[in-house]
Amino acid sequence: MFASMSNAAVTVHDLRMRYGTHTVLDGISFEIARGEVVALLGPNGAGKTTTIEILEGFRGRSGGDVRVLGEDPIRGDEQWRARVGVVLQSWRDHGRWRVADLLAQFGRYYAPFAEPGRERPYPVDELLALVGLTEHATKKIRSLSGGQRRRLDVAIGIVGRPDILFLDEPTAGFDPAARRDFHDLVHRLADMEGTTILLTTHDLSEAERLADRILILHGGVIAAEGSPEQLAREVGGTSEVRWRHGGERHVHSTPDASTFVQRLLQQHGDAVEDLEVRRASLEDTYLAMVAAARDGEEAR
Repeated sequence: MFASMSNAAVTVHDLRMRYGTHTVLDGISFEIARGEVVALLGPNGAGKTTTIEILEGFRGRSGGDVRVLGEDPIRGDEQWRARVGVVLQSWRDHGRWRVADLLAQFGRYYAPFAEPGRERPYPVDELLALVGLTEHATKKIRSLSGGQRRRLDVAIGIVGRPDILFLDEPTAGFDPAARRDFHDLVHRLADMEGTTILLTTHDLSEAERLADRILILHGGVIAAEGSPEQLAREVGGTSEVRWRHGGERHVHSTPDASTFVQRLLQQHGDAVEDLEVRRASLEDTYLAMVAAARDGEEAR
């Protein structure tokens, strides 16, 4: 076991997972600080869902050490599980239940596990407002649209006011407005509630918008990790600065855009117009890193 950060919500060391002769996870290690939002990215089959299910305690592992909120997930008791929230890609709900009644029922399971400073569960009215379902409170679940049912999934995942929340493709089926509302909710949970969040998504703009840090999983290993900005610098190397001065357009590539822009403004001041800095996007970064990892596998 390696020395963990003192405020770690998740520590993973040399995690391995095999199905027969097929290796899905080949000794991955990482940590997640309390209150941090981390996105786990990777192509289909990279092991993202397997990793999440191991951390949730729903799946055993072939080897390695895992701690979530200080406990081995596979041995987590009810007290531990009450601190963990899960939003699955899909689940079989009870179509005859009314939305508010179902949330109230789930909430009762968490009430015995309330802690000083962290009441459980959320009041139903507050929870409905958080996920944008207030006007649908008395509707039967089977009458909800796909996006509304997905909002209900999120509500069920956070009804117990979790210390850590696992989100597997959380905004699948969301329209742009619902996606924006969900992003605001994630920021609120992390910033105001101190909730640690680990999410998987294929929406790279979503990961860039939400995550403090990104882990890219490929070929059973973590191919790269860092903030979106750090990863973009590693791959892109340079930024492109564009501006207009004296009626002419200028373009300059630089490894240090901040210093270049500062000097440019010191030299020309208000005469600089239409200033724009373009860095490699997370999509550019992700595709480049996955391609590099794939080339490395083929070379071996």
